Amino acid sequence: MGGGSAHLKLIEAEDPLDAGIEIMASPPGKKLQTMSLLSGGEQALTALALIFSAFLTNPAPICVLDEVDAPLDDSNVDRFCSTLRELSNITNTRFLIITHHRLTMARMDRLFGVTMAEQGVSQLVSVNLEGAEKLRETA
Repeated sequence: MGGGSAHLKLIEAEDPLDAGIEIMASPPGKKLQTMSLLSGGEQALTALALIFSAFLTNPAPICVLDEVDAPLDDSNVDRFCSTLRELSNITNTRFLIITHHRLTMARMDRLFGVTMAEQGVSQLVSVNLEGAEKLRETA
């Protein structure tokens, strides 16, 4: 997602099976520090980078990410979406992103939502953004 480095460090035990794990991370332009000292956005990007690196090693057919873009600013949401698209192309993993972020929704292929047209009656709504774009181009 643009550089940096991270590693895991065993803590608080002589026996590795009883040890805790601390994530040490160095986002681009920052010194190496524990993940808890990073900002919310840096923590989210570091966690995503670690998850995505695991997917590159052992891809799964589907991955569900819930509100992972919430702590990110607009430029980092754009970086996240670009990385997600690239990872999806490399691994053939389908990503299901649960989000309220307008920029993330705008970059997805398909949107699903729930609307309540009348009190107490929920209805599922699906929009194929790729299909809508093609329709717009032909019109």
